[in-house]
Amino acid sequence: MISQTKRSWTSYACALALGLGALHAEAGEGGLYGPVAPKGSSFVRAYNAGNSELSVSVGNTALSDIAPLASSDFSFLPPGSYSAQVGSATLPVKLDANRYYTLVNQPGTAPKLVEEPPFANKQKALLRVQNLSDSALTLKTADGKTPVVEAVAPNGRGEREINPVKVGLALYDGERKVSDLKPVSLARGEVVCLYVTGSAGKLSPVWVKRPAQTN
Repeated sequence: MISQTKRSWTSYACALALGLGALHAEAGEGGLYGPVAPKGSSFVRAYNAGNSELSVSVGNTALSDIAPLASSDFSFLPPGSYSAQVGSATLPVKLDANRYYTLVNQPGTAPKLVEEPPFANKQKALLRVQNLSDSALTLKTADGKTPVVEAVAPNGRGEREINPVKVGLALYDGERKVSDLKPVSLARGEVVCLYVTGSAGKLSPVWVKRPAQTN
């Protein structure tokens, strides 16, 4: 079942407890994903890396009024081929069953469809780096001493399971610090993605989580 309960966790004062484990690919599990959907559905959301509000549509599914540097929640739709409208741009997309995708709006370049593999470990959290830049990047602890997600290639993805924690991290290009990142809290079963857009010298790293659910 793809159902989520928002949980809050007390921030840990201790150092980041890293635990590298197997990534489970059982569709329909994990803290990244959206509401209950028919079996075999596809899931898509949008991330707006631009500086103005964005609306996106995939077929008849609308993802509206997405704030700058924010994302929509996931919406489900039948698998298949669609025309996606991302702001004023259009692109063809193919969505497979039991798969999860993010449509990324990037200033100055064409929008891109990025796959988000499922995560099913309910005891850990998952940190994922989606590197849409032209530089190989590494996510480290804020002091730069401990790599967390290493050497993510341009237009590549890297990830690591960790214990639930609130932690400050930094993004590095080799030994050069690109940016300190806002502290991020992770809960059991949750996936938090660091989307990196832009090009060398002007990279934009942003944490992307599902919007808070209100009941």
